[in-house]
Amino acid sequence: MLFIHFFKSSIGKKWIMACSGSFLILFLCSHAAGNATLFHSMPLFQDYADQLHSHPLIISFLSNVLFLVFVIHIVTGVLLFLQNRKARGTGYRVQKRAVKYSQASRTMIFSGFFILLYILIHTYAVSFGDHRIISLTISYLFSSPLVILFYITSFIVLAIHITHGFWSMLQTFGVNHPKYNTLIRNLTYIVPVFFLLIFSAISLIFIF
Repeated sequence: MLFIHFFKSSIGKKWIMACSGSFLILFLCSHAAGNATLFHSMPLFQDYADQLHSHPLIISFLSNVLFLVFVIHIVTGVLLFLQNRKARGTGYRVQKRAVKYSQASRTMIFSGFFILLYILIHTYAVSFGDHRIISLTISYLFSSPLVILFYITSFIVLAIHITHGFWSMLQTFGVNHPKYNTLIRNLTYIVPVFFLLIFSAISLIFIF
């Protein structure tokens, strides 16, 4: 009962978004580290994939947890968006605000759904394939310039989404102090740009 009341409140939803978002950022870090083996060679990436999928129970558990966190993050984000829109009462009509919303914050719901579309396509194209030949699957996938363009566009949208999401997460956790605000402000750009560069570079290496 207490959790239900907490979830119904705006603060509760923001905490759920922050906790699930931090988990997803950790997943992105581990995913980037694993995929970075492609910078060395395709055989090393295949070895990484083989090692990863040699523990099916662990992979199954983590996949289910990741799926659950994704669902919680998406559902809570939509509910928070609808709650905020209802509170404003006039949709996106221009109003005077004490704090000016950034472009990233105004488009969070739309960038979120675009990222969801990317995840569905990426999962269908890669995750459901034969992991014993995952390196060949990746090579074939990125042989198309249109696929590379779609992936890079998705990474740009992801970076925009994280720009506001990372800042909002830190604010929710109370990481807000004049001594660290400059570092926090820099991190809100450094973290998304890091993911943008590394994931884009992974797709671009197949061109060169």
